[in-house]
Amino acid sequence: MARMHTGRHGKSKSRKPAVELNTVPEGFTGTKEEIDEAIVGYAKQGIPQTMIGQLLKSKNGLPYIKQFYGKRLGTILKEKGYSPDIPQDLMDLLKRAILMRRHLEKNHNDVHNKVRLNRIESKIWRLGKYYKKQGILAKDWKYDPVKVALMIKS
Repeated sequence: MARMHTGRHGKSKSRKPAVELNTVPEGFTGTKEEIDEAIVGYAKQGIPQTMIGQLLKSKNGLPYIKQFYGKRLGTILKEKGYSPDIPQDLMDLLKRAILMRRHLEKNHNDVHNKVRLNRIESKIWRLGKYYKKQGILAKDWKYDPVKVALMIKS
C-alpha cells in the first residue's frame, strides 16, 4: 500500500507473531483481575491508551492484551467506561497541528511547515469524517483550531 503524501511505498503488514486468543502468554503469572485493576488504575490517572499497553507490557509482563482477553484494549476501556471522547489517533493529530500553528505564528516564512500543516489538517478532516460516520464523534463535531487549542490546554 502506498503512502498518502509521499512517493514511497509503505509496509502494510503486521509484525506481531501469530498467537491464539484467550491463552496465557509464556512467562506471565498474573490474573485477569490484576490486569483489570491495572488498566482501570492507569485510565484513572489519565494515561492514554497507547501508553497503557506499553505499561502493561513493561511492568506487568503482558505482551499482548488481545491474546490474553480476546479483545482489544480500546474495547476493554469502553466496557469499563473510560474511553476518551476523541479517539487517540485523532487527538495526536490535533496536538501536532496546534503545536505547528504555534510554531508558524513565530516563524511566518517557514514554507515547509505550512505544507505539513495542510497535510495534517487534511488527515484531521478525513479522520473526523470517518469517526462521524462510525458514530464515535458527534455529528456536529468540526475541527476548529482555536477551540481545539483551548480544549488541549485544559
